[in-house]
Amino acid sequence: MRFISTRGQAPALGFSDAVATGLAPDGGLYLPEALPRFTAADLARFSTLSYPELCYEFLSRFATDIPADTLRALIACSYTTFSHADIAPVVKLDERTYVLELFHGPTLAFKDFALQLLGNLYEHQCRVRGQSINVLGATSGDTGSAAIHGLLGKPGTAIFILYPDGRTSPLQERQMACTGAANVHALAISGTFDDAQAALKELFADQEFRTRHRLSAVNSINLARILAQCVYYLWAYLRLPAGVRDEIEFVVPTGNFGNVLAGWLLQKMGVPLHSFRVATNQNDILHRLFTTGDYRVSTVTPSLAPSMDIQVSSNFERFLYYSVGRDPAKVREVMQAFKTTGAYTFENFDRDTFTASRTNDAEIPGIIRDVYQRYNYIADPHTACGFKSLSADRPSIVLATASPAKFPDTIVSAIGVEPTHPSLEALKARPLVKHKLPADAAAIRDYLDRHAV
Repeated sequence: MRFISTRGQAPALGFSDAVATGLAPDGGLYLPEALPRFTAADLARFSTLSYPELCYEFLSRFATDIPADTLRALIACSYTTFSHADIAPVVKLDERTYVLELFHGPTLAFKDFALQLLGNLYEHQCRVRGQSINVLGATSGDTGSAAIHGLLGKPGTAIFILYPDGRTSPLQERQMACTGAANVHALAISGTFDDAQAALKELFADQEFRTRHRLSAVNSINLARILAQCVYYLWAYLRLPAGVRDEIEFVVPTGNFGNVLAGWLLQKMGVPLHSFRVATNQNDILHRLFTTGDYRVSTVTPSLAPSMDIQVSSNFERFLYYSVGRDPAKVREVMQAFKTTGAYTFENFDRDTFTASRTNDAEIPGIIRDVYQRYNYIADPHTACGFKSLSADRPSIVLATASPAKFPDTIVSAIGVEPTHPSLEALKARPLVKHKLPADAAAIRDYLDRHAV
């Protein structure tokens, strides 16, 4: 299978090269040249598979340049670090409400599903090609720690994670800056996540710099991230009761649009997922998009759900590509207009598959308290956003994106219970090693020049 850029001005690549490249040279994002289709017979066959087996069946349609035995082994290794036997358990709260728990990986967040695999893919590529690789990412909280733990100590790799200084939770920062690994660089950026992401994109646009350092992206702009996340939607669909699965709404807390895009792409591959609700915090660009058709940058305000403190949603460009009829010229026009003005209005925007909700900081503790009292279930602040205004017309499955133990202060203030986890408790005694930099591509470039492998 070949992969093409949403902007249509970069060569098509195979899977391994698309993963290694991350952001296309023309500034676009890679997508499959054609999406595979999954039939009812496929879904029936998949229903008895374990999570790693299901992941192999799915990814083998895309990673056609990796030998089958190698791909199977890479996938199997990637999910040995998860603490729950089901990897992604589906929890029934009542007859109409389910939770898909995505926080049983090593960093207790949904990003582990893709980034444990991506780390193993990078290690495999370094070994096969005999080259080192430098991985660069920006994070609003969970991506950074998951990426770091996917590459922790792997030979031939270095990882540089940009994050907004003072705008992640203390435990999220400790997961990035207390590893003690020589190949890990936690870079605390002055400014917001969007500032960090803008600097990252500027560095990837510098082709000489990018090539010299064999730079690869770990953000959800990397195609492997999205494809790996498709699998847990398929897994959840197959585990829901037969009378529920074809009408259930997937409720997805998201800021960068990658998490919900994965489910939507799976729907386009023939899996009959009914609908999606985009659940945002008070930084609500996606809520405004799906309720008004207006995609417009506003000011980022720090929140109790910091991983969603985003205004420029990178993965929106992949959705845009399909929304404009797979027309790269139209994608370039829209993205240029958005870059120039910070806004774009969709006159004929199809929002039938999506609804959206917005939750502000004043509401989050009350939702956590209500969910706990009603179900004896503790939701982290991001997952709490998904519980707001669940549909009265159909059953819902809320994607639980992080462990509540990562946000103890908010949980304690809401319900008087402090959630803990042994891996997080161990971090509290370790020294914090971070490097403060301005949100400036030149300063970050200089740091990478001095520390890249």
